[in-house]
Amino acid sequence: MRQSKLFYKTSKEAPKEAEIASHKLLVKADFISQLASGIYSFLPLGYKVHKKIADIIRDELDAIGSQELFLPALQPKELWLKTDRWAHMDPPLIVVKDRHNREFALGMTHEEVITDLVRPRIQSYKDLPVALYQIQTKFRNEMRLTGGLLRTKEFAMADLYSFHQDNEDLEKFFNKVLGAYDNIFRRCGLDAVKSEASGGAFTKEKTYEFQVVSDVGEDKILFCPKCKWAANFEVARPDTQKKCPQCGAELVQKSSIEVGHTFRLGAKYSEPLSLSFVNKKGEKKNVIMGCYGIGVGRLMATIAEINHDNNGIIWPEEVAPFKAHLIQIENSKKVKDAAEKLYLDLQKEDVEVLYDDREDKTTGEKFAESDLLGMPYRIVVSERTVEKKKLEVRKRKDAKAELMTEDSLMKILKPKQK
Repeated sequence: MRQSKLFYKTSKEAPKEAEIASHKLLVKADFISQLASGIYSFLPLGYKVHKKIADIIRDELDAIGSQELFLPALQPKELWLKTDRWAHMDPPLIVVKDRHNREFALGMTHEEVITDLVRPRIQSYKDLPVALYQIQTKFRNEMRLTGGLLRTKEFAMADLYSFHQDNEDLEKFFNKVLGAYDNIFRRCGLDAVKSEASGGAFTKEKTYEFQVVSDVGEDKILFCPKCKWAANFEVARPDTQKKCPQCGAELVQKSSIEVGHTFRLGAKYSEPLSLSFVNKKGEKKNVIMGCYGIGVGRLMATIAEINHDNNGIIWPEEVAPFKAHLIQIENSKKVKDAAEKLYLDLQKEDVEVLYDDREDKTTGEKFAESDLLGMPYRIVVSERTVEKKKLEVRKRKDAKAELMTEDSLMKILKPKQK
């Protein structure tokens, strides 16, 4: 992508209401733009990150046998009445009426919809287990909207639902999801800890959150630095629980950001929505369910919150909008020709590259913007590098650059064969 053609405009000042680094930097770098309180547009750079996170989630969920589908955001009132959640959700549902005066909820979650969809398609134990997921827009009627993408009214969520003939089978799949979530967060450059938590409005069963330790997080957890056991303050006893129940080490209290949640639902939704099957003995039983969610925008904000410095974002390679930022810093013909050739060579090798071909910016402006945008590698072509037949390459997370040949650069940047 030529930077002269990229649809974006960075800013020097963050929004007045922005209090945390990720919010400030994502807006300043023009990855996101606020339309209204808690409602954001994703610009081309931001949406590239969003899509890459979503694709990582798809990779890992597909790997454990899940299948992707797409469900409606508008959900009829009748379904929510069957589960007694129409008037009892917290935060309350966002409700709309059509021209026939029928009431619908803008989906904040999809347990009712997915259960209704699955019901006519499962009759026997032979039809189980099933795992279905989507990456779809959710709507939350939040009272407090803080932290940019960390708490919003509208966001994309990857929500997975699994269906089983008994708790034992649920537990097998549940553990597979925990492993998939570990992989997702690791690939996104995060060290997420599995934390015991309550089920809130979704289930009375004990659940697990995935938490990333951060001073800006709204959650509070008891955390074991030795074995990584953790529990949310909702279920832990922070005043009395001092030792880790797993290894006996001293527990510490930490602020954290929730990036994922996994629920054992049991028959909470299958029973009121009549989702049942016939087992091997010919007995009719309720289908046992699990559900698992990751907010894509929140995960993106968390990545930026954990991976930044005073100059800008430091994107992990797998989620960066581009792997390399190629910068031409002089406008002589030989520099232009060398930069153009390298740009084409990188594209031929399928390296995602943003090429700063602008001629109306100073070197300082280009470097400052490069740091703000945060691509993993910065490549500089200049009179000096052309003369030496080398390239100046700097990892975004490193302080110093080094000179290397194009062949050496390609070995670093070329996509690894799967």
